[in-house]
Amino acid sequence: MSTYGTARVTQVTRWGPGALEAGLRFEDGGEARGIVLTGLVGEVSTGDRVVVNTTAIGLGLGSGGYHYVLWNLERGELDTGGPGHVMKLRYTPLQLNVEAVEETLGEIEDPSRALAGMPVVAGELHSQLLPVALAYRRARPDGRLVYVMTDGGALPAALSNTVRFLTDGEYLQGVITCGQAFGGDLEAVTVFGALLGARERLGADAVVAVMGPGIAGTGSTVGFSGLEQAVVLNACGSMGGSPVAVPRMTFADERERHRGLSHHTAMVLGTATLVRAVVGVPEMEPGRMDQVMDDLRAAGADEKHDIRRVDASAVLRLIEECGFPATVMGRGPDLEPEYFMAAGAAGILAAEGGY
Repeated sequence: MSTYGTARVTQVTRWGPGALEAGLRFEDGGEARGIVLTGLVGEVSTGDRVVVNTTAIGLGLGSGGYHYVLWNLERGELDTGGPGHVMKLRYTPLQLNVEAVEETLGEIEDPSRALAGMPVVAGELHSQLLPVALAYRRARPDGRLVYVMTDGGALPAALSNTVRFLTDGEYLQGVITCGQAFGGDLEAVTVFGALLGARERLGADAVVAVMGPGIAGTGSTVGFSGLEQAVVLNACGSMGGSPVAVPRMTFADERERHRGLSHHTAMVLGTATLVRAVVGVPEMEPGRMDQVMDDLRAAGADEKHDIRRVDASAVLRLIEECGFPATVMGRGPDLEPEYFMAAGAAGILAAEGGY
């Protein structure tokens, strides 16, 4: 189920807060790159011998071409410290303690009204985060947008270059990692607690909730981790927020099940979401618009949700001007304009208040 190897660290560079990138040379002479999560395994230095998890690369999965350092053999023990008694990565050798934001919220008198209408943008893929945040900032420059990172993709917040870019640029006013995800400004046990913590602790005017980099998928409509999008929408609606869904759409993906409206979104909006959400559909070429609207109707989403057409073309310029290399499955806005505009449309709707 897992594969490991021993390697020597040949160089170390700073990936970002909480993470290092290390050059690795294995005992058979092979070389590779590795990620070191310092909050879990501490620092490493050139020359150190380390144990490396090589499973994802061995399977040819989309881990960005990196192994993950599990332990530094030059060290006999490690204490990274930190407050709290709630465990994440529970019952694994890497379990860590955090302070849960839910413990600081106090009594919630009426959970069904706790979010007081706050818009919550729920996405499926991490690449939707950037256009949501850029569009929200343009539409509401003074708004406080908080990112809730769910645990359907990468678990460490430190791995996301997007989060670092948006935080440094003050597009985001905080990050909350929920479920098994960790490393945010605040930690939450559940997405319910994360949404309420964003409002109560970080003063959020709106939230964008989506998994970290990567996604687990099987090709089945019930076998992809992005189905958690429905959980976020349901949590928002059940606590009196304004759910805003990002529809996943593509016209460049070779996989037929994702062309037009992705079968993932059809499942989320047509079956799994139990509350009424706002769904922004970006203005696009008429033939493509017809296909997306037909797909929404076929899923029953047009009756269950509030479908709104939005001019989100400006988000393409915002992405270009910001300089961040936005891609989805390796394709940029030049090949997937509708994908990025759909996320931008959700950001615009959130800035307008959702409902």
